Amino acid sequence: MAALGWLTPRRRSATARSVLAGEASAEAARKSSQDTQDVHDAQDTADATAREPEFPVLGDDRAAAFFDLDNTVMQGAALFHFGRGLYKRKFFETRDLAKFAWQQAWFRLAGVEDPEHMQDARDSALSIVKGHRVAELQSIGEEIYDEYMAERIWPGTRALAQAHLDAGQKVWLVTAAPVEIATVIARRLGLTGALGTVAESVDGIYTGKLVGEPLHGPAKAEAVRALAAAEGLDLARCAAYSDSHNDIPMLSLVGHPYAINPDTKLRKHAREKDWRLRDYRTGRKAAKVGIPAAAGVGAVAGGTVAAIALHRRRR
Repeated sequence: MAALGWLTPRRRSATARSVLAGEASAEAARKSSQDTQDVHDAQDTADATAREPEFPVLGDDRAAAFFDLDNTVMQGAALFHFGRGLYKRKFFETRDLAKFAWQQAWFRLAGVEDPEHMQDARDSALSIVKGHRVAELQSIGEEIYDEYMAERIWPGTRALAQAHLDAGQKVWLVTAAPVEIATVIARRLGLTGALGTVAESVDGIYTGKLVGEPLHGPAKAEAVRALAAAEGLDLARCAAYSDSHNDIPMLSLVGHPYAINPDTKLRKHAREKDWRLRDYRTGRKAAKVGIPAAAGVGAVAGGTVAAIALHRRRR
């Protein structure tokens, strides 16, 4: 895939594969959003606290929001849920399902991304979809969302995304999950679109290879930078949300970074940088004021659901 001409100059190191992955994801996201973008009416957000300016700013069309997916918008990892759905449809054997189950258990218990587990899962997924049509996987992704993902959306994070939409801003998912699955999730949530890992296809059939590398770490920052340039966004007025320290490059790009359900390293970094924090796993309040009022309702709901689920697991 040829390099995109609208990529702005970068002021930090990034591998060529990270750049390629970011550009490919941004291009795929822009194409998919043309058919799925919803138009939302602006609503009054005057309940913002007196100590900070209203945020998100109503009618600021040069601002947008970028949300990590796994453990930020959704409990667990999208790729693992996708694997469960493919197993149900006999795409692979029981021994492979056991591997997916172990990786998902680790992710949920540890609350962090293990690089070896994630790489292993991506390699497995690529080998599984090789030779299948892109349209087939997109259709299956719709079914898998209903079966495994819809009930795992964090209400609090969903409310944060809605606050940006209500302010007239675009909202994008940014994830290492396949862009086809990420696009399904974004559309179901009423978001603008999704940046995700782009798998190579020829004549609509997966080759079993990636374009560049998985959209992870520095590649996410590349994708956000490229998309912002294409959309005419001012990153200083944009917001980004993530649970993982791996996304610090993306969070550092924007003027309004949020740590959502943060891992230990991100929590420490966020406190040092005075970033806003929100943890829906325990119902804890944000460490800094200025969260949109709409998100407060979601925070209570998200915290209640998480507390009930935890109590049941302990019984």
